[in-house]
Amino acid sequence: MNQMVLALLLFIVMYVLLLIITDRRYIVALAAAAVFLLLGILPPSAALGAINWNVLMMLAGTMITVELFIQSRMPALMAEKLLQVVPNVMWAVVMLSLFAGIISAFVDNVATVLMVAPVGLAVAQKLKTNPIPVIISIAVSSNLQGAATLVGDTTSILLGSYAKMSFNDFFWFQGRPGITFAVEAGALMTIPVLLWIFRRETAAVKSEVTVKVNNYVPGILLLLTIVLLIVASQFPNKPELTNGYICCALAMIGLLHELLRSRQAGSVLAVIKTVDYKTLLLLAGLFMVIEGITQAGVIDAIAKLFVKAGGGSVLLMYILILVVSVFLSAFIDNIPYVATMLPVVTGIANILGVSPYLFCYGLLIGATLGGNITPVGASANIAGIGILQKMGYKVTTGDFMRIGVPCTLVAAAAGGLVCYLIWA
Repeated sequence: MNQMVLALLLFIVMYVLLLIITDRRYIVALAAAAVFLLLGILPPSAALGAINWNVLMMLAGTMITVELFIQSRMPALMAEKLLQVVPNVMWAVVMLSLFAGIISAFVDNVATVLMVAPVGLAVAQKLKTNPIPVIISIAVSSNLQGAATLVGDTTSILLGSYAKMSFNDFFWFQGRPGITFAVEAGALMTIPVLLWIFRRETAAVKSEVTVKVNNYVPGILLLLTIVLLIVASQFPNKPELTNGYICCALAMIGLLHELLRSRQAGSVLAVIKTVDYKTLLLLAGLFMVIEGITQAGVIDAIAKLFVKAGGGSVLLMYILILVVSVFLSAFIDNIPYVATMLPVVTGIANILGVSPYLFCYGLLIGATLGGNITPVGASANIAGIGILQKMGYKVTTGDFMRIGVPCTLVAAAAGGLVCYLIWA
């Protein structure tokens, strides 16, 4: 059997199992990676290099800081403050989702989920409501605005580097509104969707501020995480693991402070044990499998299909790029996909005699939003579900798609339309 076909079939089988076996996803991903290695689809020499260690380090470091943040009771205080300004549960969820979206425009989506999810959990606990749709909404919203700025997502950095775009170019470029406006239009259109999904959550909210914060250092460390990640993004030639180093270093400072504060090594070990190793292993397995299908030529073959299917119509090609990018990003990592497709869509634009930014923006919008269709389509989704599973909640694929699919379709349609009207 052709290696590319075999790799694609194995990939499809893995994703079906990921959607079915929700409580053992990390085992499925690692087993699939092992099969890729045994069959020679992924060379052993490329396995470790395929893993995005920067993402895993960011995730592990932020998990530790967030656990200290939770123990400080700051999320509980923030939840009580939020509940004082919203009329009901429905608007509490919408406000948390908007908050996550704003942060994710400037900070990695995974870090955003880990920062905002504790507040969402505290709100759900305070209101005695199911936290699963709350955390899913936060994860989905964190993915919506990743392409809004140069620093919001790795795919944005890829576009900025490829097209020589600065931070300000995302807002205003070549005398026209930049991609930020299209992304924000899509994000705003998801508000009515969330209001409809949570339309029955109209119970009045009554809350008094009773929580006492016992340690302000973890909150300061989380703010420093946001600031330093934004600052680091301004340096294009920084070491590859810079963001991971930042998150791990701040986590170590937090652990050291906890040791000095409590004078008990057991309290520090208890925090370290909360690190969600299942999520880290799931991501490691997915990174290796995706590298395998990339090396097998699956992604290249997909790129070539665009050229054949689009014909000579600018509108048809734009819709094709947007729709296919949404669909594929629900199943594959959008980073290698965007890196592969940027030169392809630029070449297509040159053939058709249109601005390459129209197709580049369509590619970025589709690839960024598509991860919201499935629970394993984006690292932020995996992180959010990992938090819920660690607390004993079982999240089904249906639970996620009930929120993720309508938000994705509405945001992609609105953002894509605005982008086409400005740049066609």
